[in-house]
Amino acid sequence: MDMEHLRPNRKLALTRGTTRAAVAVAVILALLLWGVLASLRAGARLREQTEQQAVVTVATVHPQAQSDSTALTLPGNVQANYDAPIYARTNGYLKRWLVDIGTHVKAGQLLAEIDAPELDQQLRQAEADLANARANRNIANITAERWQGLRDTDSVSKQEADEKISLAETSAAQLQAAQANLQRLRELSSFKRIVAPFDGVVTVRNTDVGQLINAGGAGPELFRIADTSKLRLYVRVPQAYAALMRPDLPAQVRFPEQPGETYTATLERTSNAIDAATRTLLAQLVVDNSKAALLPGAYAEVRFELPASSATALRLPANVLLTRGDALKVATVDAQGHVALKTVSMGRDFGSEIEILGGLTPSDEVIVSPPDSLTEDTVVRIAKPANAAEKS
Repeated sequence: MDMEHLRPNRKLALTRGTTRAAVAVAVILALLLWGVLASLRAGARLREQTEQQAVVTVATVHPQAQSDSTALTLPGNVQANYDAPIYARTNGYLKRWLVDIGTHVKAGQLLAEIDAPELDQQLRQAEADLANARANRNIANITAERWQGLRDTDSVSKQEADEKISLAETSAAQLQAAQANLQRLRELSSFKRIVAPFDGVVTVRNTDVGQLINAGGAGPELFRIADTSKLRLYVRVPQAYAALMRPDLPAQVRFPEQPGETYTATLERTSNAIDAATRTLLAQLVVDNSKAALLPGAYAEVRFELPASSATALRLPANVLLTRGDALKVATVDAQGHVALKTVSMGRDFGSEIEILGGLTPSDEVIVSPPDSLTEDTVVRIAKPANAAEKS
């Protein structure tokens, strides 16, 4: 009875053990399969990310067509048409001055007078020397004539007559020297009167009554006079625009102390040479100042309206250029993201921008700051503009 009762229980236990083992194997197989699938998915995802990271993201820009003219604004310095320091030509003391700063004067107008007693004494001595030389010349001429008459009668020797004639000639030369010295001192004495060399305005007065005056510019200038009826305006033009600087080119001039006011200037001449230190061309313009509204020495903003160098010229940022060999190239990208390197002809360099004369069209997508490793047919991704990224 006992053996027969135990046999069904053993069969049931074996069945349950087999089932549990099968379930365990199935679970293990499922876990292994899940691990393999997860590893495959992770590998695929990694490959996709790697491929995406391998694609360079670039920013692009479209070439902009140039307008009919180019505006160029430059700083300028204003100078008077004539600006002359006035120095003394004779020594002495300032006797009086008649004009002060801001005074408008005419050519030849008396500005000041110098008291020069030493020069006056020299002048009186020169006058006396001239009178003495004239008297010596007269007596020498009379003596020479008398001795010449005596020589004709053989009353004196030829040597003695020649000596008297030579003495007369020496006296004549001494008279001329005395006359020249007197004229020199008279002209020097005329410099005691300091006069204006041209019409203008007194901008500096550095002297006063009783001040010691030294001739020849050894001391400070006494006065400075400027002709402000017409002003000269000097501008340093970058080399890129030098070829467009032609005589009679108009310009608009503005001054910070006169907001809203605009004056017209005309290009008069240029230096016709590029400064090697600054790579600029010095240009001189003329501004009418007949109303005395402008001041010499002022700072000005000068605006030129320059014609475009070519009707088909385009503008691009300066950081689009690639140097490959001897040619200048830019990298463009099509709708599928493929890169094409195009050779371009460059015009003027505006600093942050450049002028492109050929090789591109306004519809081209040009890569900004292209990496040096970029080659033909490389696939790139175009970066979205900032506003587009915010909307998405």
